[in-house]
Amino acid sequence: MIVTLTANPAIDRILSVDRLAFEDRAYINSSRESAGGRGINASHVVHSFGGETLAILISGGATGKRLEEHLRGYGFPFRAVPVQNRIRTNLTITDKQGLTVNLNEAGPVLTKTEVSRLEKVVREALEGADWLLLCGSLPPGVPTSFYARLIALARARRVKTMLHADGNALREGIEAKPTLATPNQPEAARLLSRTLLTRTHYLEAAAEIRGMGPETVVLSLGSRGAVGAFATGTVEAIPPRVDAVSPIGAGDALMAVYAWAMTRKPDPVDALRWGVAAGTASARLPGMSFANVAQTREIYRQVEIRKAE
Repeated sequence: MIVTLTANPAIDRILSVDRLAFEDRAYINSSRESAGGRGINASHVVHSFGGETLAILISGGATGKRLEEHLRGYGFPFRAVPVQNRIRTNLTITDKQGLTVNLNEAGPVLTKTEVSRLEKVVREALEGADWLLLCGSLPPGVPTSFYARLIALARARRVKTMLHADGNALREGIEAKPTLATPNQPEAARLLSRTLLTRTHYLEAAAEIRGMGPETVVLSLGSRGAVGAFATGTVEAIPPRVDAVSPIGAGDALMAVYAWAMTRKPDPVDALRWGVAAGTASARLPGMSFANVAQTREIYRQVEIRKAE
């Protein structure tokens, strides 16, 4: 069982346009709406791969009702924790060249009672879970130590944890020693307060972040693949070149399939290879789409694992 937490879900509106250019108009080719949030995306991917998952999220207002309507059509179980304020709506605009603009709201303000209720639901879900995936931003009112507290709860129950966050929630979370931290390049740069541009930068950053607490670090690098810092050393997972149509959600596919692979075979390097393959295969698809097992396996065979010197 892979449990995911989306503390700050959204209704995602995704617009596909002909091209994005500064100070020029763009024409909308398509528009669609879906239930958004890193944890929700991760549960979607795990379910499509035949894995068992439970998505935990908050829900409030008219947008929360629409979110739950979308989720009921996805086929995997979820628990929606009611909150008073409406959940957010995010806008993503992407063009045919893969250029993407994300416009995200901050999210609803949660009360202490609502935060406690959310924590209680997560605590209950840990019974029988193999992994707890802590995904995305925290809404206003939720302390930045929230993920760190959940990591400690999970560890006490021998449940593995994956942390994908940013800012202080990431910093405090990794100090709580999760099983895995999965920052992307901009998140890692903010965490370390320096620019990351070269291969050497990426290798050093992954190793340095691992030294801050996590058992393993996977630094996601988009089309360049990922760097994994493990107890056995640091490796690069280099995907084949593909025609990327939309990178939206590729990072979510990577972390979801990493956890899925680890439940099948506890081999972190092979799980990294599967994760990078899933992210790369998903980037070839339009909009917020995720590759299936067959599409991912095709790329998996082409992902190069290279041990860092």
